Amino acid sequence: MLRPRFLWSALLACASAAVSLLPGSVLSAQSDLDAFMRQVMERRDDNWKKLQQYILDEREEFDLRGPGRFPLWGERRDFTWFIRDGFFVRSPLKVNGAAVGEEDRRKYEDTYLRRQKTRDRRERERAAAGQTPAGDPPSPTLPADEPPEGDPLAAPTDVESFIRQTRQPEFISTAYFLRFKFDEGRYALVGREQFDGRDVLRVEYYPQKLFSDDAERERRRRRQRDEAGGGQKNNAAVDNTVNRLMNKGSRVTLWVEPTERQIIKYTFDNVDMDFFPGQWLVNLTGGHATMTMSQPFKDVWLPRDLQIQVAFILAIGEIDARFSQSFHDYRQADITTAVRVPGAR
Repeated sequence: MLRPRFLWSALLACASAAVSLLPGSVLSAQSDLDAFMRQVMERRDDNWKKLQQYILDEREEFDLRGPGRFPLWGERRDFTWFIRDGFFVRSPLKVNGAAVGEEDRRKYEDTYLRRQKTRDRRERERAAAGQTPAGDPPSPTLPADEPPEGDPLAAPTDVESFIRQTRQPEFISTAYFLRFKFDEGRYALVGREQFDGRDVLRVEYYPQKLFSDDAERERRRRRQRDEAGGGQKNNAAVDNTVNRLMNKGSRVTLWVEPTERQIIKYTFDNVDMDFFPGQWLVNLTGGHATMTMSQPFKDVWLPRDLQIQVAFILAIGEIDARFSQSFHDYRQADITTAVRVPGAR
């Protein structure tokens, strides 16, 4: 016969084991995964900063096909990226295999550089305005091609100080066109897999914030709506509804290198697009995107390729549109980097 003290000890042990199986342990596991994914998002931003030490080449392709995969239109462009005046500049080399002329290439570079300087200046001004106490006068507007007076970066002496832009280079923002935000409680660990010879974690992401404005952008839009009157409020309601349905109908899979907390691949699928207006004219049947990273330098992860596919149905039949970018030949930046155009002397 069991002694009462032993019986109570056995019951307490069983109760403790049962408690460990209750949702509390599940919540603990979810909290650990959330903490891990928060670090992953921070690590992603670290790599964008490291990327500014390198330059690269790029190929961009677009393919549009109609019913029966009949080709409707296609284009292939080759670019190289270099640094001028402290900014990354995109320089066209070829279009559909034909070399771009010297005059057209320089015109493209100059226009691109002016646009990037203007955007960078506006971002600095917005950041400064956000830090300026109420009542202080706004910062004066600078010409797009001039750095701030007394800027220590105005006379660079090495590659790191040579880079003056504060915005992400376009080849980064394009590869991460899905601006992942940390989304607490929206991740599920599927398991371990092998990718390019590495042990990675596969994580499913059920977004709630992927298609939504950040707090600052939402405040700006709210001010604009208040100034414009009530008509804009209806537009805001429509935007919020579309964002909510886009999040609900999207599926994202992330492959993460656990040691370095690095996203090395993601796929995006929009499985339900029936809520879009105008379905009688254009019926969107789905969207898919894949982005893959590479590690051309030790401890530095850079975009390798991006592929986007959208399918829709018109009166003539199904249309398939595909866009891709590949980023290759990463090399360390040099202040004296020059662009060599094929066929040019």
